[in-house]
Formats: sequence, C-alpha cells, structure tokens
Amino acid sequence: MNVSNFWQQQIFAVDSKFNACRAHSHPNFRTLYIRRRNQLLREYCKNDDSNLRKQYLRIRSQLLQQRYNINLDQTSITSRTMSVRSGSRISDLTPDLLLFDKDAETFDNVNVVPTRQAEASRAIVGDNTISENYAFVGVHYIFDQHTAPVTLLKFANNDRSRLCCVSYDSTISICNVTSTPPTVECILKVHTMAVTGCDWSASNDLMVSCSLDGTICLWDVASAKCIRRVHGSSSAGILSCLFHPVNNNIVVAGNENGLLMVLNVSTGIYPRGASCKINGQILSLTFDASGQLLWAGSNKGVITSLMCDDLGKLSKLHQIIVAQNCAITCLSWRAWISREARDPTLLVNCAANAVCLFKVSDIDGRLNLKKKYNVRHKSGRCLVRSTFCPIMSFREGACIVSGSEDSCVYFIDIVRDSNFMVNKLQGHSCPVLGVSFNYDESLLATSDQQGMVIIWSREKKTAKEFF
Repeated sequence: MNVSNFWQQQIFAVDSKFNACRAHSHPNFRTLYIRRRNQLLREYCKNDDSNLRKQYLRIRSQLLQQRYNINLDQTSITSRTMSVRSGSRISDLTPDLLLFDKDAETFDNVNVVPTRQAEASRAIVGDNTISENYAFVGVHYIFDQHTAPVTLLKFANNDRSRLCCVSYDSTISICNVTSTPPTVECILKVHTMAVTGCDWSASNDLMVSCSLDGTICLWDVASAKCIRRVHGSSSAGILSCLFHPVNNNIVVAGNENGLLMVLNVSTGIYPRGASCKINGQILSLTFDASGQLLWAGSNKGVITSLMCDDLGKLSKLHQIIVAQNCAITCLSWRAWISREARDPTLLVNCAANAVCLFKVSDIDGRLNLKKKYNVRHKSGRCLVRSTFCPIMSFREGACIVSGSEDSCVYFIDIVRDSNFMVNKLQGHSCPVLGVSFNYDESLLATSDQQGMVIIWSREKKTAKEFF
C-alpha cells in the first residue's frame, strides 16, 4: 500500500468512527456523507507530505471528539497494527482430540510456495506481486438497507455481480454490485427472527436460508419468492445451513442444541436417521468439494468432522478442540492453496483472537494445525468470518481475508514466513463480520455490526460513478 492510500484510509477511518453520531434521525445523510467523504479524499489526498497528514489527522480527530463529546484514542487509529505471527504449540489430548494454546505464537511452517522456475506461468497472470494484486483501496459502493448486524455475505457462484446479505433484522437482501449505480435487487422477508445463514445452489437459481425462528427457507432467486418453508425438528434456532455441493436437493443445517439436520428440500422432509448430534451450538459448516466430508464448528471451540453418504446420512469421524469454549465462527475448505501446491486446508475463525489454518491430513477429515494468525476476535457473539482469495495462480504467495473486532479488514499471505499482512482496509466503524470476494477478485464485500456493507474495488472511481 503506498503512502497516499495509507493516509487516505486513516482519515476515512476517523470519519467512519464518528459517522453514527451524525444526524441520528437521517441515516441516509450519514451514508451520503461517508460516500462523499471517500470521494473527496481520492481527489485531494495525493500529496505525499506525511507530516502534514499526521497533523491534519490529529486536528480532525480532536475537533470531532469535541463536536460529539466522544473520547477516541488517536493512537488506536494512527498506530494500531495487527500482530500477525505464525506458529503454535500443540498438546495431544487423545489421538482424535487436539488443543492449541490460544496465547501461543509459533507454528510448524509448511512450505507451499510455487517454484521460482514458473516465470512464464506467472507472466500469464500478470506477474503482479501479492501486495499489488490485493491493493484494495477504493470504496466502490456502500449499502445500508439493513438495520441490524449483517453477519454473512456471499457472492453467487462464478458471478461477479450478485451479492447476498444476511442480517439480524430478519431479512435477506440480494444486491447487484456492478450495475450503474449498484442497486438492491430485492429484499426477502419471510423469517420472523434474525437470519443466521444462507447458501446459493450450484446454478444460483435457488437459495437456502435459516433463522433463529427455527425455520429453513428455500427461495427462487428469479422471482424472489419463498417456495418452501420448513420448521426444524425442534423449536431451537437454526444457526447455519449449506447445500450439499454435489446434490443440491440436500441441505445440511445446524441448530442451537447441537443437532445437525439433513433436509430434502424437494419434499420438505428430514430423512429418518440422517441427523447427528454434537456438543454445543453449531455456528459454522463447510463441505469438501465431493460432499463426502463435512466439518461443523461449535461455540465450545470444537470442530467435528463427519462423513456424509449419498443419501445425506451423517456419521461422526473426529473431533479437535481449537480453544476451550472459544466459538468457531467460520469454517472454509479449500483443496489447493496455489496451482503448484495441492494442500487441502481448512480455514477457521476462532474467538480466541485467532485465524487458523488446518491441514486436512487424510480421507477421514482429520485436521492438523498448521498456522495461526492473531486477529482481534474475542467475543463468541461476534461472528467474525474469513475467506480464501478465490483465484489460484502461479505467483508466489496465497492470501486469506478476515474481518476483525477492531473494525479493520486484513489481507494475510499464508505462505510468507514473515511480514504476513499484505493490506489493511479501514472504513468500518465497528466489528467487521462478513467478507466475500466475487469470483474474479475485482470486488470485495465486507459487512459490520451496524448493518453497513462496503464494496471495495481496486479501481478508482470518479465522482459521477460514485454517486
């Protein structure tokens, strides 16, 4: 990140911190203000006089604190950094149960770096460095249609435009982020309580969602209509849901009582004997590409691997304790870190101030801890999420992106032995929860605890485009 972009984000972050104090009865004005503020910074923040910027940032913070009578530690904005270190100590509990020390700092490094001889291959993808490729500095658009935390974002499969936003205000919105201007295509309203999860079908024609009201809804995306609403097998709230990656007629969902339920969405029936009970509330789920392995993360800090057969019947395989009673808020599986390094990996957000990488070591889904990065995340109620960057290339390095409770978005190169942080985005004024890339990495969506969704772009926008 160059100096100009760094200071632009610092100033933008200060304004975002105080934006909630502006015009309490006019939320549209707050959104308009922060959009215009971002545009002005792009147009006038081109001088590289860092001393002048420091002075401006200090004075502006003092004026805002006096204006709104709110204390804000200036050093937390200008000097706040993330300590990102690799490594940890692992102590065996049983052959199938592992525990890492949440305060540990070092892990075994596993080298998955593409060979330096692949120059021609890297040239095909532009031969950009990781830092250049993920220099997201521009705010493409800001959505504020939700009035409660937006805890989950998902771009449609192989689609750079459609974004699904899941909110605790009991609604789901589908946005077109590449239209001019970006628009909210529809808001889905059937759930009566907070919506906690969603997933796109493989062809993006259907969507499934779940809620604390104990129901699972199947949506027809084209008509924006709910075509099936099914109550859970108990009255417990449902916290996560996923389509089976191969058979989209099957949906797996996890509830507050630790029950994993398998639903046939065509019939609206839970097949007898297909459910499975694990310990704790099931906050996160992920499948491997074949649909034969499923991992479930709970609020007890436990990840359970399960076998899923062709009919959707689940069988428990292994368990690991990531950190005792520290919620597992996000799971994401990937078979390849880069094109030259096959390395099935599970990406895990844990409310022990950690983003962890686990190597999937065998066909039974057993996990071995590989790396840990410190990211601010302590509250189990704060559903901080992360994602792998979708494009695999022959360039050296591979990235993940994670939200955090310090209101920043972090890009982390999981291959480097040092200087892991590739980029840091500052635009939210509260904990960043959801993160999602579109398939070609041209846009990144992030959401926060106040319901704001920011679409970030590599490309600079003119004032006309921004509005």
